[in-house]
Amino acid sequence: MCASRRPRGLSPLLTVVSVAAATGLFRLGRATRGLPTAMGAPPRRIEPEVIGAPHYDDGVFHNVLPSSTLAPGAAPSLIKGLMSRRDKGKPRGEIPLAQVTPRAEASELAVTWLGHASALIELDGHWILADPVWGDRVSPSPTVGPLRLHPVPMTLEEVPQLDAIVISHDHYDHLDLPTVQSLLQSQTAPFFVPRGIGAHLRKWGVPEDRIVELDWNDQAKAGGITLTCTEARHFSGRGLKRNVTLWSSWALAGPTHKVYFGGDTGYTPAFAEIGARLGPFDLTILPIGAYGEQWPDIHMNPEQAWRAHGDLGGRLMMPIHWATFDLALHTWAEPIERLLAAADVGAVVVPQPGGRVVVAEPAAIERWWDGL
Repeated sequence: MCASRRPRGLSPLLTVVSVAAATGLFRLGRATRGLPTAMGAPPRRIEPEVIGAPHYDDGVFHNVLPSSTLAPGAAPSLIKGLMSRRDKGKPRGEIPLAQVTPRAEASELAVTWLGHASALIELDGHWILADPVWGDRVSPSPTVGPLRLHPVPMTLEEVPQLDAIVISHDHYDHLDLPTVQSLLQSQTAPFFVPRGIGAHLRKWGVPEDRIVELDWNDQAKAGGITLTCTEARHFSGRGLKRNVTLWSSWALAGPTHKVYFGGDTGYTPAFAEIGARLGPFDLTILPIGAYGEQWPDIHMNPEQAWRAHGDLGGRLMMPIHWATFDLALHTWAEPIERLLAAADVGAVVVPQPGGRVVVAEPAAIERWWDGL
């Protein structure tokens, strides 16, 4: 009796299925590689460190004003926008970069925009690096998530020896594991962070003596600079559970000058209170992008950013949180066009990524984004 044979033609099909399955598993493996580490400390590790914090209740941090990450009834418009957006949030050409000239000594007051919310601040002879993100993707995955639209204009090795590193919150576009690990090796400056973020840093190997965790209105010193952790209207989270760490903005004061770093925030009356108590500010660094009608509480639009600049008693404003990552439904250049339509001429600077602004001598705006 002859042994039964597999029908001819089935073997190639099985081969295709096997290859497809193997390819899918390989891609899945790449996409999830390093996920637990990149996501930082789990909520169960963070909670014991933040219980009793002023704005922590029922296992999460809260904004002062009621705030929603998605407006009621906004889901249909969000889905429609995501389906129709294509590449409108990306430039049509290559984003120009300014040539960065490394400096050993910090000036009295200047700032270099490194893209998105990353800024290298010179304040009364001190160096402060805010929300440093050098990664290619703002995601826990090396292959999935928003991809950088332009290179970082300087290497981490070119960053001068810092006096302070400030973080506004733990979202991936503001707190980046590879960048933290590099700064851990190349720098000795402490990380100034809102409550709870220290747990992420400890998991990533940052020693205790380089972590300074603060609540809103708490202050700390770095050399001759006073850093005040100030209120923001936003949210946090690197995993499924949100708001287990605090979010903030920062007021930075030297002996002579003051800088406000907004990080990522919706509009809030707290700006006026911060301006009255800690301002006026010679320079405000404020987010203008990633806004949308679907989440008005947690991302202010360009007109609101200009209003916040006034509330803070700002002299010169540098916009951030635009141009580098596609994170919303608006077009790529819309944030800067709306800001300039609302703002006073001469009160805003718009450097290319890598551009350095000397606050006492701000350059006229060159429309480097035109045509992109």
